Amino acid sequence: MFEYLKGTLQSVTPASAVIDIQGIGYNVQISLQSFIHLQGKESALLYVHEVIREDAHTLFGFVDTVEREVFRALISVSGVGANTARMMLSSLSSGELIAAITHEKVDVLKNIKGIGPKTAQRIIIDLKDKVAGIRHEGEILFRQNNTHVDEALSALVALGFAKAASEKVLAKILAHEPALRVEEFIKQALKQL
Repeated sequence: MFEYLKGTLQSVTPASAVIDIQGIGYNVQISLQSFIHLQGKESALLYVHEVIREDAHTLFGFVDTVEREVFRALISVSGVGANTARMMLSSLSSGELIAAITHEKVDVLKNIKGIGPKTAQRIIIDLKDKVAGIRHEGEILFRQNNTHVDEALSALVALGFAKAASEKVLAKILAHEPALRVEEFIKQALKQL
């Protein structure tokens, strides 16, 4: 029903945000990754997913469509509910989750609160192909709130490289080595551009 909410950010906690849209306050459940992105901002645009049950209508909000797609993929797995998916997105970024699933890293997934070895294996089996598609369609890894990648992109553009090509290369690097420093991202990108 709802695609996104855009308005004044009335309050934000690590678990939820209240967005005022023309005098109506929408309480939106968010991940820790979204909380980090929203801190200190006066206005917000959150892409939403609505969960309707007999006893509640709950909105889950995401800073980008990629995080929402990963959330939707996660809740499609038997045994993974909306709150568990939010917990997973709070523990790891969308890019880290996709990397863990595509590289079949059961240990990474089972370290998340509420995810046991069987659930981790089920997530990998059910989603390995689906999340790879998200990566290619939305270049999700680049769109995460990663300041090192953002700074590397700015540097590459300043050096005269095309922004789109630089984004693709940085997304690939981030998929394999998410903890690099800015200068390491730039060095590796220069080898591939």
